[in-house]
Amino acid sequence: MSLLALMSVPASGMSAQRARAEVLVENLANSQTTRTPEGGPYRRKDVVFTTSPQASAFASEFRHALGPHVEGVAVSEVKIDDREPEMRYIPGHPDADARGYVGFPRVNPAEDMVDLMSASRGYQANVSAMTAVKDMIFRSIDLLR
Repeated sequence: MSLLALMSVPASGMSAQRARAEVLVENLANSQTTRTPEGGPYRRKDVVFTTSPQASAFASEFRHALGPHVEGVAVSEVKIDDREPEMRYIPGHPDADARGYVGFPRVNPAEDMVDLMSASRGYQANVSAMTAVKDMIFRSIDLLR
């Protein structure tokens, strides 16, 4: 079992949480965007995670010791919200329709901020796991001296 290969599991988690954070920040930045190049208001996005087999010597040992259902994580898709936009009555707005209503994205900034904190903590947990592996590697090297 290679301790260096052990880092692939938390690395996959860090990559997935980074992608999640990027999408959440995009949602927050566009929470008031009423016009996009595609037409209409911005559409909220959500990241969907899936299990991902890890291609390393450690992955096979990990599955052998803990069972076949222990794997890394990856982003399987980014879903775009297909609900109708939230309509607000703002007759003087440049994007208002004939009745004076403007379509706004269905983005809840409070919810996305909580999700962003969760992504940050998930990323930090993976950093802690990598730090633990790094410490094990350094201690193993010290023992071999």
